[in-house]
Amino acid sequence: MLIQLLWMLWYLCRSCTQRRLIRDKDTHAGARWLKCGITLFAVITLILDSFKIGYYIDFSNCLSPTEGIFPVAHAVHTILQVYFLWCHAKDVIQSFKTLERFGVIHSVFTNLLLWTNGVLTESKHQLNEHKERLITLGFGNITIVLDDHAPQCNCTTTTLCSIFSQGIYYLYPFNIEYHILASTMLYVLWKNIGRKVEHHQQNKTPFKFHGITVGMIFGLIVLTSTIAIVVVYLIQIGGSKIKSELALTMFYLHAIFVLALMCTAGIVALLIYRLEDRSLDNSKNPARKLDAELLVGTAAGSWLLSWGSILAIICAQGHPKYTWYNLPYSVLVIIEKYIQNLFIIESIHREQEKVNDDIKTLRIVTISRGSTLSLTPLYKEVYNGRAARDSGDIPCLFKGSICVRENDGADVAREETSQDNSLVMQSASDFSVYSRNSVTNSKRRILKNIAAFLFLCNLSLWIPPAFGCRPEYDNGLEEIVFGFEPWIIVVNLAMPFSIFYRMHSAASLFEVNCKT
Repeated sequence: MLIQLLWMLWYLCRSCTQRRLIRDKDTHAGARWLKCGITLFAVITLILDSFKIGYYIDFSNCLSPTEGIFPVAHAVHTILQVYFLWCHAKDVIQSFKTLERFGVIHSVFTNLLLWTNGVLTESKHQLNEHKERLITLGFGNITIVLDDHAPQCNCTTTTLCSIFSQGIYYLYPFNIEYHILASTMLYVLWKNIGRKVEHHQQNKTPFKFHGITVGMIFGLIVLTSTIAIVVVYLIQIGGSKIKSELALTMFYLHAIFVLALMCTAGIVALLIYRLEDRSLDNSKNPARKLDAELLVGTAAGSWLLSWGSILAIICAQGHPKYTWYNLPYSVLVIIEKYIQNLFIIESIHREQEKVNDDIKTLRIVTISRGSTLSLTPLYKEVYNGRAARDSGDIPCLFKGSICVRENDGADVAREETSQDNSLVMQSASDFSVYSRNSVTNSKRRILKNIAAFLFLCNLSLWIPPAFGCRPEYDNGLEEIVFGFEPWIIVVNLAMPFSIFYRMHSAASLFEVNCKT
């Protein structure tokens, strides 16, 4: 972290001295909503660091000084890194390229190291709870000694120590997402070093709530029900064998229903894409390429867990009732992520639809001896110059939306007659243009609602594993078939990728909603 801090300070100082120079920018990298997301995670990470500092103060008699220095250095690192990403995530570096490549790739792996540190610390805490839950489910033959690494001295203030020690583990999911998100943004910056950028203006795609009411309502229903399921699950699991089985059954049924809805929505979106005739954007774009690779790569984590669960169900000799729900759940996880990846990857590669000139109209205000008349010829006709006749009229100005001309009464009557004849001849073509536009708008509205619904569903499915609701740990069947330690190693390796997949999918679907 200290090496990265020195590099970022050097880069910021050099950028400040060269602020008047025009620099190339990658307009696709470092979107504003992405920066806002990493800022939110960074704020929660700073709260986590403050909890760690408080925990160290309360146990300072028996903890190493490095445990107090680390959160302070991490807080400084977080603040400066977020500022750096806000100001320079879009940079295309063309000078000191060797040194900059070292600094950026070092920053990428520093964040990956911090991400790994957070994952291991959280996994250790989850394993301690996991062993207690397996005992309540009747898997008493699974034994393993786990060290909770509790300090060997008394806390100075018991209440604060309890708040700090418990609160730290609820904040770790946000810290994990912050570091993996920072590493991806820095990786895009690294890929852009020395790159030749095509200079073209990127159309801004702001997020709008208009037209996505249905998707938002259904998504919020899923999000609310998921939070309720997680709360009940964490309360019931480990209480008794009956309560634990009911909690697992409740989780599986809810997840099966949500995944089935997501599969249906994804299939509908892909069918709409098959009916459209739009070209794909194959231009070089490191940010988009990384998004697609992360979607496929991180989905492999949950696919590994799902195939492991399917094999365990097939090979197990005894099957408690609740374990049968794990089979459709595991199959749907595989299918849903495959469909969703197809939808997201095709969406981010499709060219944005341009507004059709045939459906634009131009308001013409004609001023004649104190009277004002309103005419609306077709935009294409006006643009081609046919709206102005050869009677000496002043030609229209097309840079504005209003055209002013002085005419006498005969000219006005002649223009109105010409307009009527023109509109009669072109009425059939106008009707077909508006019909096509209406169908296109309906498809766009459906796609935006699907993207909004899937966005909230992915946030909903991120919550359970991030906050300790992990049936892969708790149902016990996989541990019996594969052995406790092999399965726990698989879960601890695959689960962080599965959690990141949901957050990254939500971010990608947000971008899809803005572009659609």
